[in-house]
Amino acid sequence: MKRLFGTDGIRGLVNEELTVDLVYKIGNALGRMYAGKYKKLLIARDTRNSGEMIEAALASGALSAGLDVEFCGIITTPALAYLTKSEKTLGVMISASHNPANYNGIKVLAEGFKISDDDEVDIENLILEKQPEYVPYGEIGKMYSSQLKDKYIGYIISSYDINNVPYKIAIDVGNGATGALIDKIFGAFDLKYDIYFNQPDGLNINEKCGSTHPQVLANIIKNDGYDLGILFDGDGDRCLFIDKNGNLIDGDKLMAINALKLKEKNRLSNDLVIATIMSNLGLEKFLEKHNIKLYRTAVGDKYVLEKMIESNSKLGGEQSGHIIFLDKATTGDGIITALETLETLIYFEKDINTLIQKIPEYPQLLKNISVKNKNDIMENKKLKKKIKEYSALPNFRLVVRASGTEHKIRIMAEGENKDLVDKVVNELYEIVEEIDKY
Repeated sequence: MKRLFGTDGIRGLVNEELTVDLVYKIGNALGRMYAGKYKKLLIARDTRNSGEMIEAALASGALSAGLDVEFCGIITTPALAYLTKSEKTLGVMISASHNPANYNGIKVLAEGFKISDDDEVDIENLILEKQPEYVPYGEIGKMYSSQLKDKYIGYIISSYDINNVPYKIAIDVGNGATGALIDKIFGAFDLKYDIYFNQPDGLNINEKCGSTHPQVLANIIKNDGYDLGILFDGDGDRCLFIDKNGNLIDGDKLMAINALKLKEKNRLSNDLVIATIMSNLGLEKFLEKHNIKLYRTAVGDKYVLEKMIESNSKLGGEQSGHIIFLDKATTGDGIITALETLETLIYFEKDINTLIQKIPEYPQLLKNISVKNKNDIMENKKLKKKIKEYSALPNFRLVVRASGTEHKIRIMAEGENKDLVDKVVNELYEIVEEIDKY
């Protein structure tokens, strides 16, 4: 069982859970694990004020173990993934994604992909069970400033030919990493757009903006007469849309309409889409009508990607907007998702509301509850009994899980009867609250 790594790297409160000492040990462990395989470590970060501090500690640890370090500055997680693949090397993204600024995290990538669970366990063992080890002074790594960002920008621009888009678009980058790239990429196409929340001060990432606060951009769209809105999270691997009426269009619906285009253009290998247990049953029913299969995985883009590779699927993702177009990228890329979706609207010559109107949406409710010890709660006998009881109901789906990135329990129910869905979620929420008191 992993002790530091969650579903998306190592994440925690800065200077409480994620300390300089821990980050230094992570860097040293990465050097000991990979210095014989890779010559350099690419380090990128989002806009959090703790990013430079963590970058310095991580680099020191890696240099002390013999890895060269190349600083990529502020770029998105998918940009770093692309660069580690094109450079055939190792990378670390310093980000806590959609979490507020008092959190930060470490995501490790190797040649385009997040490292395996086995590698994560080995790194944890080096960090937690052994003291740092140092190479002789003549083998200490070197540091470089990188110009690789332009390589990613060039790749994205060369991958699309988007012109004559008849929409006025509002873009919310959440004061995050996407803001460092978006204008150079979107500015290369014939698009009418305005960018909002691109004044990061180190503390305002995801603060009342971005994909975690869609209503803010929704109000801008309605008040200022935009046709579309595009939302990104802090590290740029998620993307959601908003229609002209201010309604949120989630990752399920984006996958659905893009799957139709990919199928018509012979890009949808095996007529198969991969989603997680959190995706709405409506996505599955819609795809079935178009002779497209849906496979589900555990929550986490890593598990979606593993299933995509195993089944040779080219499209997969999460309801949260983390969508992977595997013929374009090895991880979820918010900018790619945005461009693919705009391309889909042009391809079908229809607005987004027309395309999504036939996608059914089953009543679904998700509630998150902050707790002291999420693992103990998930092992509680009373909670387990109730989960088993409700999971047996016909035409009903229930998911109760510990968050892989926060001190929270997530409760999701879905079914044909909204009253039943609400009742089950609220009852389980109360049970978790009661357990957490003791």
